[in-house]
Amino acid sequence: MTVQFRDSLSPGDWWVHPTGQKNLITDVPGVTVGHTTLNQGTTARTGVTAILPHGGDLFDRPVHAASAVLNGFGKSIGLVQLDELGEIETPIILTNTFAVGDCGKALIKRAIRQNPAIGRKTATVNPLVLECNDGIVNDIQAFHVTEEMVDHAIDQASEHFQQGAVGAGTGMKTFGFTGGVGSASRQVKVDAKCRYHLGALVLSNFGQKSELRVMGKKYSAFNPSLPDAQDKGSIIIVLATDAPLDSRQLGRICKRAGAALGRMGSYWGHQSGDIAIAFSTQNSHSRSGAAEYEATRLAENSMNIFFHAAVEAVEEAVLNAMWFARASVGYTGKTLPEFHAFLTQAS
Repeated sequence: MTVQFRDSLSPGDWWVHPTGQKNLITDVPGVTVGHTTLNQGTTARTGVTAILPHGGDLFDRPVHAASAVLNGFGKSIGLVQLDELGEIETPIILTNTFAVGDCGKALIKRAIRQNPAIGRKTATVNPLVLECNDGIVNDIQAFHVTEEMVDHAIDQASEHFQQGAVGAGTGMKTFGFTGGVGSASRQVKVDAKCRYHLGALVLSNFGQKSELRVMGKKYSAFNPSLPDAQDKGSIIIVLATDAPLDSRQLGRICKRAGAALGRMGSYWGHQSGDIAIAFSTQNSHSRSGAAEYEATRLAENSMNIFFHAAVEAVEEAVLNAMWFARASVGYTGKTLPEFHAFLTQAS
């Protein structure tokens, strides 16, 4: 069994809601994740991460979705139509800032291969690509990411995936440590009959070292002498659930993701692109089907438990991203330390 951050904690009631079986976003049935990692020579520290809401044709069977821009210093594509229609119709791709265009083109080409009528006899497709700047570790001007890396990440997506400095997270930094991709999940019990999952996956590249709080303890209390930097970076938060939520309700959950960042000491700095998206695997319907369809929806007075679960899952996902990431040396020779060293020092 993989040892996660929570396994390093002393016994206690650190979080309220129980995790899913794997404590990953893929505890939501049907969701899969894949990576392509590029860690070559002295300049390439980057990659691609793909999140698939289901294994079918997303253009034909989109999923209900929403987004929330906590701080808009970002270069993502696909968010405008996502919020207008409340749907996601491609795999979700995470990558570095300068690779957004190539990844978007790869998604469009892949959708056309599945649906040759796109752009000719039917509507165009809305590729969804979100990014963080890995330029501290990766030579971002070298444009290492290729369209083929997107296809590879999608093709090898599964329920089990690595965390830490892998895929899109290969060159990321979080609170002064090596960051990357992290995930967590929660079981959500609405009543005796209604039990659901809510999972989070983050691309974590944010935070100011002196402000870091781990389970309520401030980092600077353990080592106030280390150099600091501004809170500039980004975090992409992807939330998934099998609860029957519509796009408006999913948008409400997205907004709560910011509370998790605040719990860790982030104030969403000027140059930090902090974006959350959420989708539900329920009530997906074929565009080629009937003009009307019936759908169930969770009652509004049941939303609070999802808000709480989202905050917990996002916070733990960030900690897992840091926990699994090992020290890395960037193309300029700068070394990012690993979170494990901090935990050893602070214990």
